[in-house]
Amino acid sequence: MRKKALLGILISILTIAIIFKLTETSVTWRAIFQANLLSLSIAFLLHVLFWFFWAVRLKVLASFLGHRISLGYAIEMTIASVFLAAITPSSAGGEPLRVKMLHDAGASVGSATAIVLAERLLDAIFFTSALPIFLLLTGFSTKLGIKVGVVFSICLFGFIIFLWALVKQPERLDNFTSWIVRFLPRFTKRAEKAGERIKSELVMFRSALISITKNSYKNIATVIFLTALIWFSEFLVPSAILAAFGCDPQFLLSLTSQLILVILSLIPLTPGASGIAEIGMGYLYSKFAPQHVIGVLTGIWRFITYFLNLIVGFVVNVKLLKSKYID
Repeated sequence: MRKKALLGILISILTIAIIFKLTETSVTWRAIFQANLLSLSIAFLLHVLFWFFWAVRLKVLASFLGHRISLGYAIEMTIASVFLAAITPSSAGGEPLRVKMLHDAGASVGSATAIVLAERLLDAIFFTSALPIFLLLTGFSTKLGIKVGVVFSICLFGFIIFLWALVKQPERLDNFTSWIVRFLPRFTKRAEKAGERIKSELVMFRSALISITKNSYKNIATVIFLTALIWFSEFLVPSAILAAFGCDPQFLLSLTSQLILVILSLIPLTPGASGIAEIGMGYLYSKFAPQHVIGVLTGIWRFITYFLNLIVGFVVNVKLLKSKYID
């Protein structure tokens, strides 16, 4: 884990340094300290709101299945998981931790998995819905945006069909479970017991997915609205940073760029998309932001949205481990 975190940090810092060099950034450290502190504070606050709204959505989704978790615990889950997301490709490490913590709070593994999967489906649907709207509004980087959006939409559509088949046709779930169970003897001597547990959890997973989708339109609208709040909070961070250096925030262009970037960051190449995020940021923002701020914009944006996740997430994980295994 430590090696992955260090690798992500190293790649990120190296890429930012290259962007500074290529853009011939004229903003010195003195100028950075002379930036508008209110705007920079807003940028930090927006990222904190990203954590907060994510926790609220997690709490609401859990309540759909009758699981009551406190907002404080939901915030701990969110921040602890963003640390693992920051050190794994495609940010995939956060989901298993949230499943584990939901299970610790009383949810079955199947129900917890359904809740976390619902989170990711909501995010994916938001990205695929919002991206074409912003591409039409701005006409910005449409060629890249369309390619990214089409590939992502095809993958999402295929995954939704797979889930639909599992939910609508229980025999497919049985076949899927049997296929998994056939491989268990290779990994454990308690294959039969493990197989029964997997079958039980998959049945609960299916039931939980059905329960979530059968919620009232009001409840579904609530989590969709929270999803929009989550991502608009995060996507507005670069605009606040641009404003801090006296530049036009370029809200629409920045939001469009962030939608493209968040999908590109799902490519499983480096921990926390280090390198991919910085290069993509430099490339997209160089099309509309002043050249001399590209390096510092990328550096501060990455500190707020990535390094802060590592720092605060590490502290929360240490606290959780200490309270569980030491206290």
